[in-house]
Amino acid sequence: MVVLVLMGVFRKGGLISSACGLATTAILAVGIWRMPASLGAWSLALGFAFAAWAILWLVFNALWLYNLAVHTGSFDRLRRWIEQHASGDASIQAILVAFCFGALLEGSAGFGAPVAITAFLLTGLGFPARRAVLVSLIANTAPVAFGGVGAPIVALAGVTRLDDMKLAAAVGRQLPLLSVFLPAYLVVVVAGWQGLRRAWPVALVAGVSFAAAQFFVSNTWGAGPTDIVSALASLVITVAFLRVWSPRFIVVAADGTETAANLSVRDVAAAWFPWVALALVIVVWVYLKLAAKGQALIQVPSLNNGVLISFSQKPYEAVFKFQPLATGTAVLATTLLTALLFRVRPRALADSGMAAMRQLRLPGVTVVLIVGMAYLYNYSGMVYTLAIALGGVGAVFPLVSSYLGWLACFLTGSDTSANLLFGNVQVAAAQQLHLSPVLLAATNSSGAVAGKMISPQNISVGVASVGLIGHEGEVLRTTFWHSVLFATFIGLVACAQAYVFRWMIP
Repeated sequence: MVVLVLMGVFRKGGLISSACGLATTAILAVGIWRMPASLGAWSLALGFAFAAWAILWLVFNALWLYNLAVHTGSFDRLRRWIEQHASGDASIQAILVAFCFGALLEGSAGFGAPVAITAFLLTGLGFPARRAVLVSLIANTAPVAFGGVGAPIVALAGVTRLDDMKLAAAVGRQLPLLSVFLPAYLVVVVAGWQGLRRAWPVALVAGVSFAAAQFFVSNTWGAGPTDIVSALASLVITVAFLRVWSPRFIVVAADGTETAANLSVRDVAAAWFPWVALALVIVVWVYLKLAAKGQALIQVPSLNNGVLISFSQKPYEAVFKFQPLATGTAVLATTLLTALLFRVRPRALADSGMAAMRQLRLPGVTVVLIVGMAYLYNYSGMVYTLAIALGGVGAVFPLVSSYLGWLACFLTGSDTSANLLFGNVQVAAAQQLHLSPVLLAATNSSGAVAGKMISPQNISVGVASVGLIGHEGEVLRTTFWHSVLFATFIGLVACAQAYVFRWMIP
């Protein structure tokens, strides 16, 4: 509440708000929950380390890749390609950039990188900075639960001891109901109901293609490839549809940008190389960790986000280890690969990295503080107190379950961290109320996607990317009710699954 009120009501920046939230948590942990100060200090140290290595390392390398793409001209070619296929219409640009391309980035990297990069793209296409951040934040909801090559589901399975395939399938039977309408929702945000009447066919194609792929992949292949396959399917199908259909009336971007000239095949390849390579490298990075040794084990170290999952006597599944550093280092590998392909000089490569470091300077401190607050909140026992209290709400708990995930993602800025924070709370409440643990654990992850758009971490990265540092509170107020609406929708879906459509639960 301290963080929310400071940012949303008093319009304070993310740095001040998160610092005050951390101080409040520390006082409550030591003074009310009687947490030993030494353990509180270790919890903070762990949170700070996790924020630096697992989150900032990833976002830094994603921004470095973006800056390198700008330096080589690849980013400008991508902007022109999107502009060309969007027919100059701002609504279609929002669908292609924020929804389709943003989902591809979320599936590959996550942790704020999609908001930063798509907001950059939209401002380059002529969107006002604040509108670009708003659209990027709203669009960065449907793919979040499967982001980072399925990291949130892997973490949820580890912390709850539930089957990861069942959890992926359960989330995959909730989020597609939101995904199918999200492009149309974005069009209304960008151009109002008049814009939706003009662009509803492309919004329908983008939403249905993404939702169908999201449902199919999550229920058959698991969480890892869900976002990447869904995003690519939606992008390809939507672009193909735009070749045979275009809006009758076009609303151009705010700066009056007109459709760019046709690009050569070489230009298109250069435009897409960094981002397609990013998706491929991360998928290969994760699945090259497959090995053939080990015993059946699911282990979550008590003070670590690393999740070790191994399968014995299953050569087709084998063994892999998920580590916090993996994704960020894979993005770094993609950055270096892109530099080699475009023959970038070492000095220019270093300059791009320094620019990314400057962009993350203030948001990075905010991220460290907010994640430290989440870890202290968890290890002090506050999370379990909340679980006991909320267990008393009774039959409406599936609705509350969504709000718990929403709150956790707001606090931590990550669906993965939200699952680590409240995953066991959901399972404990499900056992008390005789509900499906798989359903409530999945609802935690699905509800968390709505909290991503108002998390200080995500907002800080978004405003930093378009030069709006200091306006975090205004962005929070703009996105808050969109976030509440999405969380309520997921909660109602969970209630329906718990009491009416029980066959939908894996």
